[in-house]
Amino acid sequence: MADIPTLELLDGGRIPAMGLGTSKHKGVEGAALFARAIEDGYRLIDTAAQYGNELSVGQGVKDSRVEREQLFITTKIAGGDQGTGATTHGLEGSLRRLCVDYVDLTLIHWPNPSRGLYLQTWEELIKLRERGLTKHIGVSNFLPHQIEELEAQTGVLPVLNQIQLSPIIARKDLRSFHASKAIVTEAWRPLGPVENLLGQVLVENIASEVGKSPAQVVLRWAVQSGILPIPVSSKPQRNAENLQVFDFELSDDHMRALDLLDTSDRFVWDPMSHEEW
Repeated sequence: MADIPTLELLDGGRIPAMGLGTSKHKGVEGAALFARAIEDGYRLIDTAAQYGNELSVGQGVKDSRVEREQLFITTKIAGGDQGTGATTHGLEGSLRRLCVDYVDLTLIHWPNPSRGLYLQTWEELIKLRERGLTKHIGVSNFLPHQIEELEAQTGVLPVLNQIQLSPIIARKDLRSFHASKAIVTEAWRPLGPVENLLGQVLVENIASEVGKSPAQVVLRWAVQSGILPIPVSSKPQRNAENLQVFDFELSDDHMRALDLLDTSDRFVWDPMSHEEW
């Protein structure tokens, strides 16, 4: 079982430096996949109301027989649950489906600027944290000006921003902003399946040089860059393999070469126009 280090959160908490994404995995098969991943060493499990799989995540947690206190569970407030009152209803629904008394981290899933409700949602999340229904609060897919608005209006920064990120979508400016505010950068789709990241000749060559898989090379790039990746595979053995990235390092030359894969915003889902409910 992998020995996963942790990252410090700006509110004094800590979070595992790698987690398991769960999007698109549901039902009995999803629950079995999640339970196996927890047994293999994952302690950070990322889900969302919008994924429609919180019941499966909760069942996977139960079936794993790992104590709740050893796990770090993240969920997200869906677009339809944004706003005063609705946010509380949304988080309480997530807790029921997960069969837990609290989650470790709650994120606003997308800013959905056309609704103009993310500030209200943030204010309510602060209260829900005070009630103990979530230990930490953060955002997902937010841009710097949106985070600055949250801070200006409430004095509270998100501990983490989960964003679309991989060597091909490196988001360097956004990561620099996060670093200036001590916000953890978490990467969804860190293996970039749509961009064929793992099929890049450069990635394959580095994998051959270091004796690791292309996925392990990409995840190690994230870890060495101070990014928290949350990969997932439908194959349990690949999830276990993805965890094995803390026993080697990429050279400076490898890191610089991988940085050159960045295509800027070509593949980014723009949170000013992309909205989800």
